[in-house]
Amino acid sequence: DLEKEQLKTLKKVVKHFENGLPLKNVAQITEILNLCAEKMNEQEAFTEPLCELIKLFGLPFQKKKSSDEGKYSVEVSQSIAQLGYLMRVPSSQVKIQICKSIVSFYNMELPGKLLSGYQPTTANYKILRAEEGRLAEALVWSLALVENQLTEKLWVLKALQHLSTSEINCGQMVKAQAASRLCLYLNGADPSGQLVFRSSDILWNLLENASKEEVVNQLRSLECLQALKEVFLDLVTHGFGHRYHQLRNDLLVIATLLAESPATPMIESGFAKILIVLATFTEVERPSSLVKGFKLTYSYEDFEMKKLLFNIIGILSKDPSAAQLLIENDVIPALLYYVEQYQTPGFPDWSATQYEELQLHAIAVLASVAPVVVDKYLSCRANTRLLVFLKWCIGQDPFFGRGNSFHGTGGRGNKLAQMRYSLRVLRSVVATYNDAVSKNLCDQGAISQLPDILKYAVDKSKEKEASILLESQADILLILSVLCENDVDRKELFSYEGIDILIPFFKMDPRMLNTGLGHNCLLLSALDCLWSCVVGCYIAENHFIEKGGIFLLLDLLALKEKNLCNIILGILVEFSDNAQTPLHMSIWRGKGDQTAANLLIQLWRQEELDLGVRRDLDGKIVDAKRPIVTSFQKQQKVIPVPGSCPSFAIMEIAESIRAKVYSLFCKLGFENLPGLSAKDFVTLAIIQHYIDFKIGEVWSEICAEVKEEFRPVTSDKRTLKLISEMSENTGKKVVALQNEVLEKQLQHQILQEKKTYKQIQAAHTQGELINKSWKDFVARTSNYEALKVRNLREQKI
Repeated sequence: DLEKEQLKTLKKVVKHFENGLPLKNVAQITEILNLCAEKMNEQEAFTEPLCELIKLFGLPFQKKKSSDEGKYSVEVSQSIAQLGYLMRVPSSQVKIQICKSIVSFYNMELPGKLLSGYQPTTANYKILRAEEGRLAEALVWSLALVENQLTEKLWVLKALQHLSTSEINCGQMVKAQAASRLCLYLNGADPSGQLVFRSSDILWNLLENASKEEVVNQLRSLECLQALKEVFLDLVTHGFGHRYHQLRNDLLVIATLLAESPATPMIESGFAKILIVLATFTEVERPSSLVKGFKLTYSYEDFEMKKLLFNIIGILSKDPSAAQLLIENDVIPALLYYVEQYQTPGFPDWSATQYEELQLHAIAVLASVAPVVVDKYLSCRANTRLLVFLKWCIGQDPFFGRGNSFHGTGGRGNKLAQMRYSLRVLRSVVATYNDAVSKNLCDQGAISQLPDILKYAVDKSKEKEASILLESQADILLILSVLCENDVDRKELFSYEGIDILIPFFKMDPRMLNTGLGHNCLLLSALDCLWSCVVGCYIAENHFIEKGGIFLLLDLLALKEKNLCNIILGILVEFSDNAQTPLHMSIWRGKGDQTAANLLIQLWRQEELDLGVRRDLDGKIVDAKRPIVTSFQKQQKVIPVPGSCPSFAIMEIAESIRAKVYSLFCKLGFENLPGLSAKDFVTLAIIQHYIDFKIGEVWSEICAEVKEEFRPVTSDKRTLKLISEMSENTGKKVVALQNEVLEKQLQHQILQEKKTYKQIQAAHTQGELINKSWKDFVARTSNYEALKVRNLREQKI
C-alpha cells in the first residue's frame, strides 16, 4: 500500500536524522512536516511519524561549515516559524511535542553521536532563528486553540515562559495581546496550580522585557482586573506556604502597576476595596467578609505584603473617586495607629526594625491620604497626635532608629526620619489651604511649637549637615507660612520667637546655594516665611528691621542670583511701607562701598539686557516711541483680547523686576542719591518715568487693537494720536535729560582735565625753578672764578 510505504519512508528519515538535522536539510524536513499535517486530517496513522519529525527540531542542528549558520538562517527561521503554525493541527500529541521541542531550544543536550563531518550549531542559534521567525507570536495566537485543554495549555505556557526571556520575543507577544490573554487564565481551573504560576511568570517577563505601558494597557480592562482580583483573593485566603505567598506578592506588585495607570477601573472592579481592607483590618480590627480566613503570620512575605498594601493606598489616594472608600474603611485611623512613640509594638511578632519600617511607611502614606480626606483627618484629631509625636521626636528620650529602609534614610541612631515624615503630613494638609486645618493647628499651639522644632533642626545641622534636616527645616517654614498668611494675630505670635530663628537663614554662606544639597530651596522657604509671617504686622516688621533684616536682604540681593532677586525685591517693596525701611536702605553699603540705589540700577540694567530692551552704549533710550518695550513684545502680533484679560504690557509687569525697582525708588526718592555715576543717572531717568512709559505702552496696544478691528471716528483718531504723541514726547524729554546728564558729565570731565593739567603745569614750573636753583648752587660751589669773586665780595663786606 502507498500509505504503508510512506510511513516506512518516514521512519527511515527519522532514523537517518536521529542524531540531528543538517542545516541544509531543515527546509526539506519542514516540507515533509506540512505534508504529514495534511495527511493527518484523513489518516491518524501519520500522527506518530509527525511527532517523531517534530522531535528532530529539538535536537541540535548540525553544520558542515562555519558559514552554514548564516547561509541557511532564513530557511531555518521559516522552518521554526512553521512549528508555531502546526499548532493548528487537531492533535494533542502533536501540540505537546511542538512545545517540548521549543523548550529543548533552551536545554540543548548534544547527541551521543554526530553525523560524519558535521558539528553542532552554536547554543543560541535556534533561539535567534525563533526570534526572527516570530515563533512567540504564533504560540500566543495558538492559546485560543487550547482554551479548554489544560495539559496542552500548560505546555504552551511552559514554552512561552522560555521564549519570554527575550526582549524581542516579548515585543512580539505583546503585539499578539499576550498580557490580556494570560491574565484571563490566572483564575482558570487547575488542581496543580501550574496555570497561575506559569501565567504570572510570563506576565512578569513581559513587564520587564517589553513596553511596560503597553502591557499595563492590555491588563487594565475590567475583565482582567476581575480575574486578577479573584486569584489574588484566593491566594490570600487559601494560599499557604512560601511559594504561594511569594506569588500573592507578585500579583500585588502587578496590581500596583495597574493602579498607577489613571484609566484603570480599580474601584469599579472592587479590587481597590479588597486591597484597602487588607491593608487596614489588623489596625482598626474591623471584621470583613472580604478577607474572611486571612491571618497575618508575621513572615517575611507577609511583611512585604503589608508594605505593598500601604504603598497601593498611597497610589489610590491620587484618585479623587477613591476618597469615599478611604473614609469608609478607616484608612486614616489605621495609619494614625503608627503615629506614636515606639514602646511595645502592636504586633508583637514584628521585630523592632520591621516595626520602624512599617511606622515610617505608614506616616509617609498618611501624607498622601490626608489631603484627600481632610474632614476624616480632623475628626481623628490627627493634628494633635502629630504635634505630640513631633514633641517626642525632638525630646531626649533614648531611641536608636535603625535607618535600614528607604523611608529610614538619615534616621540611623536618631528620630529624624520620624520627624521628617510627620512634618510632611502637616505640610501636605496645610497646603490644601483649608481654614479648618489651619485653625485646628493654631488652636493646638503649632505656631509656638514649630519654631522650637525648627531650632532643634538648625542645631542638629550645625553638628552634621544632612539633606533630611534641610528638608525638615524647609517644611516647617512652609507650614508656618501657610498658617500665618493673612492673619495679623498669628504673625505677631510668630514674631516673639520666630524672627530670631529666621534671621540666621539670611546669613547663609552664598557658596552653599550651589552645592545641590537643598540650601537654595531652604533659603527660598525662609524668604517665603518672611513674606507670609512678618510682612503686614507692624510689630513683627519692626522687630525684623531692628535685627538688621533689611541689611541682610540687601546683602542677598547683591549676590544677583536670578531665582532670588524677584522675591527679595518683592519683600523689600512690601517692607517699604514701613518708615524705617527707606532709612535702612539708604544706610546700607555693600562691597566697594556700593549703595542700595546703585545696586537697584545695576539690577535694572541687567534685566533690560536679558529682556532685549534697546539701549545705546551710554544706556540712553534708542526708540522714543517705545522706550521700555522688550524684544518678546516686539515679536508679538496684535491679538485683540477682552477687557478682563491682561495684555502683554500688563503681564510683563508681573514677570519683570522693573516695576519692583521703580516702586523702591519711589520710596528712596530720585534725588540726592549717593554713590551714583553719570551712567547710573542716565538709567535713573528711565526708571523715574517708568510708569509714564508703561501707560504709553498700554495705549499703544489699545491703538493697535482698535485699528485692527475698527476704523476710529475723527475725534477718536485725534485723541489716540494726541496720546501717542504725548508718550513719544515723554520719551524725547527723557532723552534730552539723559543728554544733559552726559553733557554735564563731559563738562565735569573737561574741568577735571583742566584742573589736572594746571596741577601738572604748576608741578612742572616748580620743577624748573628747583632745577635752576640747583644749577646756580652748583655753579657757585664748583667754579673757581666764581668762588674768587664771592670771596672778594665777602672780604669787602
